[in-house]
Amino acid sequence: MAPAPAPTSGCGRPGIPGHEGENRTDLHLNPYLFHIGAFGIRWYGFFMAVSMAIGIHYFMRRGLRAGVDEDSLYNMALLAIVGGVIGARLVYVLTNWGYFAAAPGQILRIYQGGLAIDGALIGGLAFGMWYAYRKALPFWALIDGMVPGTVTGIFLVRIGNIFNGEILGHPAGILGGHRHPAQVYEMIMALVLWFLYWRQLRKHPADGVPFWTFVVYYSYLRFISEMFRDNPQYLVHYTNHFLGIGFLTLMQIFTPLSLAVSIAGLWWRRKVDSHTVEMAPPRVLNPAPTTATPRPGSGGY
Repeated sequence: MAPAPAPTSGCGRPGIPGHEGENRTDLHLNPYLFHIGAFGIRWYGFFMAVSMAIGIHYFMRRGLRAGVDEDSLYNMALLAIVGGVIGARLVYVLTNWGYFAAAPGQILRIYQGGLAIDGALIGGLAFGMWYAYRKALPFWALIDGMVPGTVTGIFLVRIGNIFNGEILGHPAGILGGHRHPAQVYEMIMALVLWFLYWRQLRKHPADGVPFWTFVVYYSYLRFISEMFRDNPQYLVHYTNHFLGIGFLTLMQIFTPLSLAVSIAGLWWRRKVDSHTVEMAPPRVLNPAPTTATPRPGSGGY
């Protein structure tokens, strides 16, 4: 039986043993940071761990400002990470089911890479929401604090992808036949998302608005970046070999749904905030002192 083709979509590692030559770059970088005996630490895993640590740091800062105790914040962060990893791996396996159906033993080998950021968002959001509502925590104030870790993860894990020789771009005639540096394009995308996030925070938006704004811009930018990635195509199979772009990938197919959900969420959070402002009693700053006048025959106050 012929071996199944190696997966090429998502955030994972397409260089599965037996397929290294067909989907890897020619940089010949060592994917391992170091070895301890037979145990090796990959750059991919190292950058993933660093992004998680940074994400927890920013999440804790925002949660403490919202008045949530540390234990609840750590529990929610750890659950969101577990849910994110499960969701990321599940989406990656499903989008590369042809390979994993023939090699089910590879499904649990996350240490080799193979995570989809879209699945991480869904899984982390679901687990975090469950815990927050169970403990009556201010979920929408906390979910905004997960954006920095997510964006940092996109940036750093793409460096790990470079060491693994994965997330390849289409070969392009305009580049002399070389592949688009798709990993670098998505690192630039992460920097843009960072800028948009911090710029919005300066405007003191309503809880949940930064998160849904991030998802809206991520959906747009990911659709564009997918055009340069040499991923499997569905429904419409189009590739411009001179420009090195193509569509539709699976992520592009789901972009309209992602945009619809995120735009609806953004509208809802803004509407909730405006309604709260309208219902709040007006504040009077430095009210002028009033002098009471006794009523006739009342004997005064």
